[in-house]
Amino acid sequence: MRSERPLIASILFLAAGLGLIFVYCNGASSFNAAFPVSASVFHLDVTTAGPAALGGIALIATGILLLLWALLGAIVGQISLMFRRNKDDDRILTSERIFE
Repeated sequence: MRSERPLIASILFLAAGLGLIFVYCNGASSFNAAFPVSASVFHLDVTTAGPAALGGIALIATGILLLLWALLGAIVGQISLMFRRNKDDDRILTSERIFE
């Protein structure tokens, strides 16, 4: 099973969903670095209202489902490669075949 197309689609859907949420957000962010690293703070407020919030969540959910589909396709493809037999392994090379 090929997983390239679902993977590309999932990346596009995830990027579109996150882009929609972050483009229409009204929020603030702050970053404080301190000497004891445990005192460092990164704060991000993302508030998106209206259709952008619903559309962004829907696109992200679709992207996650496509990503899971691509993962499943990649796993099935790798398992099928282990059990596929190459037809050339059983063929005995004759002198005609060698000199072709």
